[in-house]
Amino acid sequence: MNEREIVIERAPSRERLEALGVSAWPVWEKEVSIFPWEYAAEEVCYLLEGEVVVTPEGGAPVTLRAGDLVTFPAGMRCIWEIRAPVRKYYHFPG
Repeated sequence: MNEREIVIERAPSRERLEALGVSAWPVWEKEVSIFPWEYAAEEVCYLLEGEVVVTPEGGAPVTLRAGDLVTFPAGMRCIWEIRAPVRKYYHFPG
């Protein structure tokens, strides 16, 4: 796996989410919008609601939807295009 790659687990099992402790993570919400973002540290998130297209600098757009468990690599710069209001759990491991 490229360390600059977005990793998506579609519809992870309840057991997988429980093992990660997702329900104890903070929640982030954002309305429909477009903005640049840079990940200072690796982030893992689980989308509860919404749809977003994340386009990494120099990379192809990736569509994320409710039910996706996503890992963003540290140092990645990207554009977030929120197409439906997002609500997600998020966590910075390590």
